[in-house]
Amino acid sequence: MTRSTFTLSRRRLLAGAAGAALTTPMINRAWAADPVQINMLAWYGHAEPDIVAEFEAANNVKFVPKYYAGGDNMLGLIAQSPPGTYDLILSDAEFVQQLNMAGYIEEMDSSLYPFDDFWPEYQNFPGHWTDDQLWSVMVRFGLLGVSYNSDVMTREEAMSYNAFWNPKITGKLGHFDWHLPSLGQISLLMGNRDPSPFDISEDAWEAVMDKTLSLKPQVGGYFDYGGTFASLKNGEMLAMAGIGDWITGVLQKDGAPVASVIPEEGGIQWTESYSIGKGTTKHEIINKFINYMLSPEGQVKSIKMAAYPGLSPLKSGWKAIQEADPAEAKRSGLIEGDDQSPIKLLSEGRLFFRDIPRQQDLEDWNDFWSEYKTA
Repeated sequence: MTRSTFTLSRRRLLAGAAGAALTTPMINRAWAADPVQINMLAWYGHAEPDIVAEFEAANNVKFVPKYYAGGDNMLGLIAQSPPGTYDLILSDAEFVQQLNMAGYIEEMDSSLYPFDDFWPEYQNFPGHWTDDQLWSVMVRFGLLGVSYNSDVMTREEAMSYNAFWNPKITGKLGHFDWHLPSLGQISLLMGNRDPSPFDISEDAWEAVMDKTLSLKPQVGGYFDYGGTFASLKNGEMLAMAGIGDWITGVLQKDGAPVASVIPEEGGIQWTESYSIGKGTTKHEIINKFINYMLSPEGQVKSIKMAAYPGLSPLKSGWKAIQEADPAEAKRSGLIEGDDQSPIKLLSEGRLFFRDIPRQQDLEDWNDFWSEYKTA
């Protein structure tokens, strides 16, 4: 091949490549790389497509979840894993300080998050801060009360935790198999409100245990996440202790005759928050994701999560769901002044944040729960 022939051929090759570039969709060079993997420890649903798919596509990341049920299980999984295993940890709020004390999470920069948009009741949430140090950011919450089959029990009957002893449901009462929610509800029934159903004396704790044991003849089983759904949906269980709308809200959408109420004795708030795993190198993209979930778009996704619904701690989240899905906003009470508004319930002293035991060891409650299940 002569020099002139080589030059001509090279020019034709370059011209052809340029033409192909103009007729082929543009590909961002950054997207040519493999996605950045974010290892997440969370309750089921938080890394499913309805929540993360759009963020993954827009940012070339891939969430790899490890799912758990219950804060005790979460702590166990972290303890059994090498440091740095999890980049992002979704924790029940009452376990944040245990994560902190164990050195599993990193301090967070509060200036990066829209705390001015949070309802005042949630801006300085207990356990998320130590003085001015931030360790976790609330992303959603929900309410625990009496959950029941509305074909069998009336709303009026369900408006007290005494409903769990109703003869209509003998042998058909289920428990979500985690001690804090159910024992907290029995503690409320026993009048332990001040300072909280989880901060009780030894005498009060003895009374809670005795009252719980008296419930045993009503109980038909203890269920994990999937079992709770299935047993309520198929009528195997006619009421469930330790849960709320995070279960029945999904079942209602499927047509199941179930509902949840906050009874006269009060309800318990569960709270889910994001922390940054100790040792991660992915701070920038993790903070971007947390802010995405705190945005109006992210809060609508969170409220309507396919796995289980939640409530928004942000004013803009309430506005966004009112505009995107007015029926869901009404159903979940995310309207100022609504009778089921969590802010209204808090102001009335009818909501208590779920916590770990304050005057007993966590293991005391866990051990009793094991004894109760085998009694």
